[in-house]
Amino acid sequence: MFKHKPISIMLLLLLVLIAVFMFTYTGSKLDYVLPRRAYKVGAMLLISCCIAYSSIVFQTIASNRILTPSIMGFDSFFLLIQAVLVFVYGDETFEVLSSEWNFILSVGLMLLFALGLYYLVFKKESKSIYLLLLVGLLLGTLFRSITSFIVVILNPNEFMILQGSMFASFDKINLNLLGFSAVILVLAMVYGSRFFRQLDVLSLGRENAISLGVDYNKVVRQNLMIISVMVAVATALVGPITFLGILVANLTYQLIKSNNHKTLIFACCLLTSITVIGGQYLVEHLFNMSTTISIIINFIGGIYFIYLLLKTSKS
Repeated sequence: MFKHKPISIMLLLLLVLIAVFMFTYTGSKLDYVLPRRAYKVGAMLLISCCIAYSSIVFQTIASNRILTPSIMGFDSFFLLIQAVLVFVYGDETFEVLSSEWNFILSVGLMLLFALGLYYLVFKKESKSIYLLLLVGLLLGTLFRSITSFIVVILNPNEFMILQGSMFASFDKINLNLLGFSAVILVLAMVYGSRFFRQLDVLSLGRENAISLGVDYNKVVRQNLMIISVMVAVATALVGPITFLGILVANLTYQLIKSNNHKTLIFACCLLTSITVIGGQYLVEHLFNMSTTISIIINFIGGIYFIYLLLKTSKS
């Protein structure tokens, strides 16, 4: 794995970034500052690995490098859940959105949505992964439309509360949920590592993978469930980051000339962690918390996505 020079460089850069993030502007309050920054760094590393894993594996399954799991409507469905909670609870919403029950409800409903979507699409063996993407895209559009309608009828105070859930932020993480989320996500990653060899073959295409003995439907279904767990937990914990997966996955493909998923996912985890921790450092110390990391990442990622579309259309 470390025979790839970019991986060694990214690992060194990540360690430097973590040290800078932890010890910059600490003053004399090390006992107060360091534990809180350590929790934040741990959360960023955890979410980064989830986004990296789910993006690489999803693009392999879909045989398309400009797609991420958000196309199935997870982000839109999460925002719809938050909008409904704001509409129902009104002035008491802030306590509800920051509670453990909101996390459990959001994760549970997103997993039920994923299960229902997979059952409807895959109940017949002949159904294609592209039908799943199309149905997810349509449902995502529907969820965004309903959310927009709810937003219109909210009062300004309720809208301000909802706006805080529309963008990912590592400053509002519920530390009581971090350990529980870490256990779920680490178990999902460990279980998913069983499929790395099959995914290497799957990157050759559906027909080639089947001819080489891969149980295509089983591998796809189980990996989609792993991706659903990761995306649901990560989104409920920090909020949606739409374009991060596209950005880091495609940069990883450019840096690591390999189809080995063990190497690709590890490199993408490093690159995503560098992006997230570096972005959060800029938000806190350059922009003085006047913006959120998701706005910066979505701006850069959106431009890169347009570049990929133009590049693909010319090839």
